[in-house]
Amino acid sequence: MRRTPLSIAFVIRDPLPPIRADVLTLFGAEMPRYGIGTELVGQAGGAAPADGWDGGAVHPVGSLRHRLASVLSPFWDAAGLVRAWRRGPLDAIQVRDKIASGLVGRVAAAALGLPFVYWMSFPIVEGFEARRDQLGRQGSTLLWLAHAIRAALSRFVLYRMVLPGARHIFVQSDAMADWLAAKGVARARMTAVPMGVDAAVFRRESVIPSTDPRLDGRRVIVYLGRIAQSRDSGFLLDVAAALRERQPDILLVIAGDAPSADEMAWMRSSIAARGLGDHVLLTGWLPQHAALGYAVRAEVGLSPIPRGVLFDVSSPTKLLEYLALGIPSVANDIPDQQLVVTQSAAGLCAPMEAAAFRDAVLELLGNPIMASQFAARGPAWVRTHRTYTVLAGRVAAAYERILPDRAG
Repeated sequence: MRRTPLSIAFVIRDPLPPIRADVLTLFGAEMPRYGIGTELVGQAGGAAPADGWDGGAVHPVGSLRHRLASVLSPFWDAAGLVRAWRRGPLDAIQVRDKIASGLVGRVAAAALGLPFVYWMSFPIVEGFEARRDQLGRQGSTLLWLAHAIRAALSRFVLYRMVLPGARHIFVQSDAMADWLAAKGVARARMTAVPMGVDAAVFRRESVIPSTDPRLDGRRVIVYLGRIAQSRDSGFLLDVAAALRERQPDILLVIAGDAPSADEMAWMRSSIAARGLGDHVLLTGWLPQHAALGYAVRAEVGLSPIPRGVLFDVSSPTKLLEYLALGIPSVANDIPDQQLVVTQSAAGLCAPMEAAAFRDAVLELLGNPIMASQFAARGPAWVRTHRTYTVLAGRVAAAYERILPDRAG
């Protein structure tokens, strides 16, 4: 615990007010316990209540719904930083997953004599490059050129100007830290903060099971989270089809939405084309309590994440949610999931292949003793290692090392 409160101006990519747990819970609820307040800066566009932030203040400037938001956001963020600075003394400027605004944050920190910190939860540059390559395959020359220029500029700005000027870099996983270290970033300048869960929410005892009659008499497995073609969500249907041949009463509940109506239509048509209407229940968007109600009716949770540079360095939440709820799980072998499965001994790890996932699910469905042991181990491991209360201690310890104490 610090002797005097700290105040961090935190520029984020997500809409304000925040809804992501790694912002809302970690910085809004947990960091104030360590005397660390947060002035959130970003663009409006969130659906959360405007009064849902207890960690400091929220400074929305501009809107993500503006058609020029991607161009104007660095200027809006600069204005937001001015507002945060006028509220009172700042101890650091921190930017998350923004590249141009990262440069703005570095310059502002230098001008104010403050440490600059960068929070990297996703390889944004590599995401831009993936989009560029996708457009190239589609033959869209002008769009490809525009995205190629954006990707090249972003790579230069982030890796040559933003990260070298950061006193410290928070990353999403140990795998991301190793990946950046291979690019020349000093490992000592990085702290891995993987995703976690809110222990108060993800308690099986507090979840009311769904009474949906479509689940009755079925061997239910569940996938919690977004669906998208970029996430290879069709793989879930491959697994369901493979399981149907061996376990005719299987029902895969996909409790989540797609980022667009087109993506949701694609998923529904894919279910129909495969003749899986009796074996896949696609709920669409649900309030969290309702989604968890479906989850606790399941015998197995699925967490397939495509391999590759974009996701190998990620830290998925859904596996942790399953374990916290006491749901035995099958996850594929991206580094963070493999680590969680190995350490917790509460699930099975398999390559992202339909037959491998099918066999792992059938192993859990056919071995109630193993499934019961996994269900018992998961919640205890998550409480010890991956709640935001635990992760807050790691973040606060990093700030203790890198930020000055005004009390001297």
